[in-house]
Amino acid sequence: MITDIRDRPRLEHLDIIELNFIRDHGDFLFRRHYRMGLRSHIMEVLKPADVTAENTGIIKDGLRWFPKANPLKVLRIFRTRFDNLRDAEGELERVKLVEQYLGPEYIARSDEFLVDYAIKGRYELLLCGLQEYVDGEILDPWGSLYEDHLTSLFRRTYSGAAKNLPRAVETWKRNVRTGAERALEKIRKMITQANLVPDLAGVGNLLLTRTGNIKLVDINNISRVSFEPAIPRDDRGYPVCDKSIEALSLLEQKLIGRPADRSIPIYRTFLDPGRMKEVRSIEREFHVSMGSSNSSFYPSR
Repeated sequence: MITDIRDRPRLEHLDIIELNFIRDHGDFLFRRHYRMGLRSHIMEVLKPADVTAENTGIIKDGLRWFPKANPLKVLRIFRTRFDNLRDAEGELERVKLVEQYLGPEYIARSDEFLVDYAIKGRYELLLCGLQEYVDGEILDPWGSLYEDHLTSLFRRTYSGAAKNLPRAVETWKRNVRTGAERALEKIRKMITQANLVPDLAGVGNLLLTRTGNIKLVDINNISRVSFEPAIPRDDRGYPVCDKSIEALSLLEQKLIGRPADRSIPIYRTFLDPGRMKEVRSIEREFHVSMGSSNSSFYPSR
């Protein structure tokens, strides 16, 4: 029985090459990314030779090494169903706006495209993206992002290979804080000017790169920002707009050392204690409804 890929919990290489809009000449291997997307399938696009070397190893200086196969790109297949072309184009417009505000320095650039997906004798619109691969450490707004944690992130990133370690660590931390200030300012500008906010709350949506830059890698859940009393929820029932703005305030506090200014509209509205209490209640409902297998996409706070 043919099943809709949007309903499948996961996809493998054979599932991808059997799609009607994929031409398979054996040049690439598709491998499920370690982050299984809640709103999209995330597949690494790899060279077969690199995967072979990763699995069987290579001989170097008399020793067998198993080099990691780094993806050339990341293929995202959105689970969203669109009623018409206008709805799909609206999603594309939001993605492009976020890219314009953040720029290539702070977002994993993606070439989005719509295809006619053949399913059960008919064609349906399907949104896909071929995205830049970013190698980095997960930046968790709710985790510890102070001095000791940043030092440990640096050591993992460089695997202890940096010379003059103390100086290198301090330089990297300065780069992190400087880059964070620029990136977060761009996000605040996008919220106030375009009334849009990307999902900053999901686990692994933000990465910290080797150079110390913050990169937004998940662009599947872009919310309209409304200052109305009603708390908006996304299509899965998560209060992603409120939680993203809370995440923004935490990143400012921990990476820049600047407590949230409650006098500005976004923080006065979204960090109101009564509203935050209601948001936490909605969060609990979300985690119960999704079950333990899927709730890991968003931290329970």
